[in-house]
Amino acid sequence: MTGKPTMLKTPIVMTIAGSDSGGGAGIAADLKTFAAFGVHGTCAITSVTAQNTKGVLKVFDLAPEAVASQIEAVCTDMDIKWAKTGMLASSEIVKEVAKQVKKHRLSLVLDPVMAAEAGGDLLRKEALSALIEELLPLCKVTTPNASEARALAGIPVKTHEDAKIAARKISDLGAEAVIVTGGHIDATDLLYESGSGTFTRISGTFVKGGTHGSGCTCSASITACLSWGDSLETAARKAKAFVEQAILRSVPAGKGVGPVNPLGKTLEEKERYLALKDVKEAVSIIEDSPEFAKLIPELGCNIGMAIPGARTYEDIAAVEGKIVRYRGKANPVGCVNFGASRHVARVVFAALCEKPDIKAAINLKYSEEILEACKEMGLDISFFDREKEPENVSSMDWGTSEAIKDYGGVPEVIYDKGGRGKEPMVRLLGAEASEVARVAVELARRVK
Repeated sequence: MTGKPTMLKTPIVMTIAGSDSGGGAGIAADLKTFAAFGVHGTCAITSVTAQNTKGVLKVFDLAPEAVASQIEAVCTDMDIKWAKTGMLASSEIVKEVAKQVKKHRLSLVLDPVMAAEAGGDLLRKEALSALIEELLPLCKVTTPNASEARALAGIPVKTHEDAKIAARKISDLGAEAVIVTGGHIDATDLLYESGSGTFTRISGTFVKGGTHGSGCTCSASITACLSWGDSLETAARKAKAFVEQAILRSVPAGKGVGPVNPLGKTLEEKERYLALKDVKEAVSIIEDSPEFAKLIPELGCNIGMAIPGARTYEDIAAVEGKIVRYRGKANPVGCVNFGASRHVARVVFAALCEKPDIKAAINLKYSEEILEACKEMGLDISFFDREKEPENVSSMDWGTSEAIKDYGGVPEVIYDKGGRGKEPMVRLLGAEASEVARVAVELARRVK
């Protein structure tokens, strides 16, 4: 049987929510999250907020007709099956959104946004009853945090037992399913599905980072996953993991509560691909050089490169089994992979602490001729003395840091003359592995 493969259609989803001028929550967080999950995001803005990381300064609600027009424009042109709501400030807006959800038969994820993470009310008291009466019965799932669950259910939510009772009460108001998010309890979310009457605990971990926009990101993640056809439990678990990594990769953006970074992991994966690609290119440059083998130390050499913002050895790519001299040529033993070399990684980490754009390094054989060739090339050089190395420290961590300190910055060359049981070594540093490899090849050409 022949024919073209079936193309997976990209879901188109909608967020009906307020804007955050600080870019951390609301429409901004939703659209970034949609993009990270590979769905096409559309939006209907309900309110414009003057907001930053310290709180909401002012709110400007759009007319219900303006909200309806946005939804109408998108839904009459695009195939929208799943939508989520965020900030719905007034009862008039709530009622209009409910009307549009029914009209266009939208499967709805209701995020009952009531306050900004950094402070400031986003739902008027008179709008709460409209939200409960008009919109809650239309949603497939609602995602209140503990304080929002308290407002909807009318009971305090401080424990998991409280969350169970609140979830049932909210479900009795019409929601098909309820996820009480646990960020204000113990990082465990609680999923209740009214059809089966079952509870599912979605465990998580508190991680360090900015949390502004975490609720929006969670509900947007669930919406995106459901649009791809995931079950509710699978969507909830994926959303939980996604929010944690978005918090972990948050970037300080102001003086208050930092915003989550929904695209952080996606961008990191891109950087990991680019680092792998560059180290592979560097290895090819070394392999193609007939002169390079003379620079390989007795114990072999390695070349590595970190992704921007590297946190662990697993963020640094290198050759798994070093580069050795065999039959007069440089031969890599093993593939390029992350976490493959501690020696090069320690040099890179020490350099990164001082200068984040220095992400790559290679270790080479030491000789006076090689050092002289470095000087001829005009490379910046620094040195550390292994005889002065303190006990119980890593040679590369300490030595690289010492050389950087003595130089007053990150040099292009750091060398040492060895020590007891330690082979002397020259290390070249640079922004990219391929750049370092080219410098090393040129160095090899100059060494007789």
